[in-house]
Amino acid sequence: MEEIQSQSDNYRSSSSSASSPASRVPSSNFFYLRKPGSLRQPISFEDSPEWEDTDVDVRLEEGGDSINIAVTPVSPSLSKLNSGSLPSPGLPEGATVVRKIAGASLVWKDLTVTIKGKRKYSEKVVKSSNGYALPGTITVIMGPDKSGKSTLLRALAGRLPHSARMYGEVFVNGAKSHMPYGSYGFVEREITLIGSLTVREFLYYSALLQLPGFVCQKRSVVEDAIHAMSLGDCANKLIGGYCLMKGLPNGDRRRVSIARELVMRPHILFIDEPLYHLDSVSALLMMVTLKKLASTGCTIIFTIYQSSTEVFGLFDRICLLSNGNTLFFGETLACLQHFSNAGFPCPIMQSPSDHFLRAINTDFDKIISTCKNWQDDNGDFSSVNMDTAVAIRTLEATYKTSADAAAVETMILRLTDKEGLVLKSKGRAGAATRIAVLTWRSLLIMSRDWKYYWLRLALYMIFTLSVGTVFSGSGHSLSSVVTKVAAIFVFISFTALLSISGVPAYIKEIKIYASEESNHHLGALVFLCGQLLSSIPFLFLISIPSSVVFYFLIGLHDEFSLLMYFMLNFFMCLLVNDGIMLVVVSLWQDVFWSTLTLICIQVVMMLSAGYFRIRNALPGPVWKYPVSYLAFHTYSIQGLLENEYVGTSFPVGQVRTISGYQALSNAYDISPDSNSKWENLLILFLMAVGYRVLVFVSLYFRVGEKKYIRKILKCNQDTNSAR
Repeated sequence: MEEIQSQSDNYRSSSSSASSPASRVPSSNFFYLRKPGSLRQPISFEDSPEWEDTDVDVRLEEGGDSINIAVTPVSPSLSKLNSGSLPSPGLPEGATVVRKIAGASLVWKDLTVTIKGKRKYSEKVVKSSNGYALPGTITVIMGPDKSGKSTLLRALAGRLPHSARMYGEVFVNGAKSHMPYGSYGFVEREITLIGSLTVREFLYYSALLQLPGFVCQKRSVVEDAIHAMSLGDCANKLIGGYCLMKGLPNGDRRRVSIARELVMRPHILFIDEPLYHLDSVSALLMMVTLKKLASTGCTIIFTIYQSSTEVFGLFDRICLLSNGNTLFFGETLACLQHFSNAGFPCPIMQSPSDHFLRAINTDFDKIISTCKNWQDDNGDFSSVNMDTAVAIRTLEATYKTSADAAAVETMILRLTDKEGLVLKSKGRAGAATRIAVLTWRSLLIMSRDWKYYWLRLALYMIFTLSVGTVFSGSGHSLSSVVTKVAAIFVFISFTALLSISGVPAYIKEIKIYASEESNHHLGALVFLCGQLLSSIPFLFLISIPSSVVFYFLIGLHDEFSLLMYFMLNFFMCLLVNDGIMLVVVSLWQDVFWSTLTLICIQVVMMLSAGYFRIRNALPGPVWKYPVSYLAFHTYSIQGLLENEYVGTSFPVGQVRTISGYQALSNAYDISPDSNSKWENLLILFLMAVGYRVLVFVSLYFRVGEKKYIRKILKCNQDTNSAR
């Protein structure tokens, strides 16, 4: 304790001289929030009113939708802080007022989260955290990197990874109950949006996928979400832009991702880093928008790394973490007083969040050791001359014995003393409705995004014209058999290889599914049905012109039925190939590894397709069984050759003829049965279905794993409550 006291005294003396020049400002003045009319005068804590616990009255209404919170602020300064230091933007004429949202109180008590690493032991990421969030307020979880911010947020929302275990209690409206579908929203830090849709279209399709009821009701909900997140100016703009046109900036994209969750009108909204990659103007606009949203009654909890002074003034409560330890929880202004009491007052002209992170971020120790003997014109390079580990211990010890910690415990007891209304699920759209909506949305996306099928159509047409002109003019003689076999092999094999160009589009589609499925908007079966139904028209669009051009340039038999079979066979070939791509992309979810894997698969299938060596002559253990029987090239080429040559004959000399089957015996392995080509088509259909079953299993394991995690967390909570 003597070491901590001496270090704190050193910090007091250094922090007062941190501002430049030091002689102009008294050491007792510390910057927090400037009052109107005093922009040039720093505010000292001596000018602030006396600090007392906030008088909070909790009332439970039986007929109500949530817990009503009546808060009496301790001072005008605190009331200004909680109401926002910046005025809310006025509503334009004719604008509709956003409907009130019934918020819900959230309490966490002795919450500990452990994550199993590469070693056998588990590391405590969050350690015995206590706190609460009230309706109509913004609660911020702040801290440096790897402090446990996102882990605590995910623990409260029930979204921990499979390697994590949660211990402690979480109360919603005073009851230890699971938040049902539609009662809360969670916004990830990484934005996953559909760039080929406008903002209004994106939110409208999200509403159709999530909400039950009539279309007119969903349109009104979408307009409310657009107004709530101030997206009216960009509602009809494409999210990702078009051609050389730029898409929405990061700030608008973040607000669109939040608006997607507002469609369900959640009671509690969790946001992971809403100010991530935003400049100061976009960050301030985001916070003003969230403050306006909180004023409607929604309970907002989000994580943040750092903020400006204006943004900091819009927070209601702060949960400050460092290495999983709670250094403070309470009102924003009280956090500054807490740092001052611990010996770390905020210097003049420094942002409070910068000051907090400067004191508790251990990365600054590296800077101090690097610049140990370096000084600038204003004195020491660092305004904190003490070890951050000592600062963290000091702040933690001070908080545990402070009135703020006691006030949090008292508030938790009040909020959990009586159970309020249990949150209920708002219902969801039916499976058939979601399949229809997803199919129509995917059709719209594929028609606008050239990376899906338009690029493949262009590549296929160029390739088909090239192959057709190279192998054209072979005629119908016996000598043309080998040439046409080579042409058909090249056509089937290389069109499958060219389809790898659609990998980025498929990866984007899988990521969109993962984002929507994490919020229970979609299911694996719904996604697969919608994706299949939407891709069929485009695959037909690709197969028809490619087949017709190739068929007549090569000079195959001029019969309509044979041409129809050729197009149907090529369509099934594309359908199987898309299934293989979906399997690989769903497993890797990476452009490089997916492309590399697909190239290897296509090369192996080409080698075992029976062209370079007849399938019956392939080595048995590997190439014949099972590789050649798993290669769709084999069945497609076999069916096309049987369609062309079975039932035909070629003259040999003047009196002798040989059948088409005999002519192909040395070039390719086919069956003399006329129905064999339909059997090959059936095999292609079964392979298309089988590969999509594999995709379903891959996606379902992810869903099943999450269900298993929720069961584990529920068991842990039940065990802790029993103790």
